[in-house]
Amino acid sequence: MKISEPRDLLVHELKDLYSAETQLLKALPRLAKAATSKDLKKTLESHAKVTKKQADRLEKVMKQLDEPPRGKKCVAMEGLIEEGRELLEEDLEGPLLDLALIGAAQKIEHYEIAGYGTARTLAQLAGEEKIAAVLQQTLDEEGDTDKRLTDVAMSLSLATVSAEAEEE
Repeated sequence: MKISEPRDLLVHELKDLYSAETQLLKALPRLAKAATSKDLKKTLESHAKVTKKQADRLEKVMKQLDEPPRGKKCVAMEGLIEEGRELLEEDLEGPLLDLALIGAAQKIEHYEIAGYGTARTLAQLAGEEKIAAVLQQTLDEEGDTDKRLTDVAMSLSLATVSAEAEEE
């Protein structure tokens, strides 16, 4: 794909985000299953539903641009998901495992926040204000998920994490 104007770069970014979202749809159930905190499970399961809506939204945006959503693989998301998988192979349990999962999920959220922020700006530069508004909605959702993950992390009892470490 030749990139010669903001719209081309927007399409490139949207394809990357679509790939990221579809990869994440496959990974979130595994992360949720591994979580020991009910709040974390609920947050990850809820975000899987939101992620499906975000992928559907990207399909609609790409249709408006008369472009297919597929065609690019997001290697960054692939790497972030792999880091999360590696955590599951570590000898972590209970709240410590949950904290590690939250860290992996927040790295993913921060990548998505950067991607959607970039895409929103490109849409504005390309004169696609309606698309920019849709991307802002998704950007807001990603920020909300990041905040919820922080809240879950802060609710985990660090005393419990320390006590479990001392038992070993």
